[in-house]
Amino acid sequence: MLDASNGAPLLNLWLGMGVTLMGLGKRIAYSLRCFFAILLYGHIPQSIARELGMTPAAAAPVAPAVEPRPREAEARPPDYDRAVQMLALLQREGRLIDFFAEDVTPYPDAQLGAAVRSVHQSCRQALERYVKLEPIISSEEDRPVTVQPGFDAATIKVIGNVSGKPPLRGLLRHRGWRATQVNLPSLPEGEGRTVVAPAEVEIP
Repeated sequence: MLDASNGAPLLNLWLGMGVTLMGLGKRIAYSLRCFFAILLYGHIPQSIARELGMTPAAAAPVAPAVEPRPREAEARPPDYDRAVQMLALLQREGRLIDFFAEDVTPYPDAQLGAAVRSVHQSCRQALERYVKLEPIISSEEDRPVTVQPGFDAATIKVIGNVSGKPPLRGLLRHRGWRATQVNLPSLPEGEGRTVVAPAEVEIP
């Protein structure tokens, strides 16, 4: 039973509360402040928590932001895309693929030579437009050169009767080529990346 002379403290103990009851107006004001604080900020105002004798809960650790991983298609295009693009440029400028795909055996040398000259000129212009090349060894071909120790096997290929260790003395048979600058256009989207030359349909 409740003691009428000391009803509020006994009621608080019966409800398990460690604070005295507050007026209705104050409860409404606090409830509204707590409602909007939780809705907007996710926690009860500290001033109310202190007055009610509540210990604010420790803030939950914030998980580190995870960078979204790019999709494979956006991360890096396949290496063959650029190779196909270079073939497409040589086909567009000089019809090089058509020339290689055609059987030239039936043609006489004079007619074949004229076709080669045209293909050569057009493809050379395409290379000069999109790729800047320089010789790996700038000496004249068929002249003596020396391969020094520690040479890069990817840039110099030693052929013939190779014996012993560098330095090696030999004849320059081919100067080699190195690409110093590449200015290819942007890759097309979708299936266009695999197209060397589109089919052509003429409508009568």
